[in-house]
Amino acid sequence: MLAAGALSTRVRSGPGEREPKNQVVIRKAVKFEMIAGEMTTLQKFQLVQSVGFDGVEMPSPSDLDVDEVREAAGETGITVHGVVDSEHWANPLSDPNPEVRRRGRAALVKALRDCRRYGGDTVLLVPAVVTKRVSYAEAWTRSQGEIRVVLPLAAQLQVRIALENVWNNFLLSPLEAARYVDELDSPWVGWYFDVGNVVRYGWPEHWIRTLGPRLLKLDVKEYSRTKRDQEGLWKGFDVEIGDGDCDWPAVMSALAAIGYEGWATAEVAGGDAGRLREIADRMDRVLAS
Repeated sequence: MLAAGALSTRVRSGPGEREPKNQVVIRKAVKFEMIAGEMTTLQKFQLVQSVGFDGVEMPSPSDLDVDEVREAAGETGITVHGVVDSEHWANPLSDPNPEVRRRGRAALVKALRDCRRYGGDTVLLVPAVVTKRVSYAEAWTRSQGEIRVVLPLAAQLQVRIALENVWNNFLLSPLEAARYVDELDSPWVGWYFDVGNVVRYGWPEHWIRTLGPRLLKLDVKEYSRTKRDQEGLWKGFDVEIGDGDCDWPAVMSALAAIGYEGWATAEVAGGDAGRLREIADRMDRVLAS
């Protein structure tokens, strides 16, 4: 993170750069699964580099060949900036069954080790899921307990655990999100803020200012309250970046205020080169708001 008084003056825009109004350094990335088509990892990295992205975020655990990914990154200059824990929904750290939590913790450990091998610095984690049989308090206590077990490894590997706000009925306000991180009391845990996920019930700029230095990375997508009200809850996501109810100038102002410097990763429906180029262009526009 940059200090608030030492903000940079540019938004990274793939291979080139341009001067935006806001004093924020942003590097654009995509989730690996967004790259469509039967291609090698190298070809996929070449594609995303050609359409204007700086990085890729990988799933882990997965059946991908880590060495192949590393070689593709080295050849293209694409950065694998982090990984997404691919088992946090199937084996949540809040589950009442200790065996489920053990599997979830093992997946997190594997993701941390893979991230280190890729050269990344965060593992995106959904920390807990509140359900009818898992109370808020239980989700809080169990998940923090499991994360504390893994924090020494995160410190050893120098890979941060980045908690994401998702529709998991948990950590529904920025004050709670900040408190949850603070109680873990470690520099190796922070927040992976999904801009679009909070528009349904809040304002992203409020979250950003409250999370402050706890904010490690951004996921970028949109949400439309109008489509939600007219077509249904999940239909709110059926809108392109820049066409929803996210107030991007306010978001960028908040990021500048906290001195954010780092990655913004698209999390939308991917596709071929044309589709990925459109996503990159849309990201450029909103990030320069």
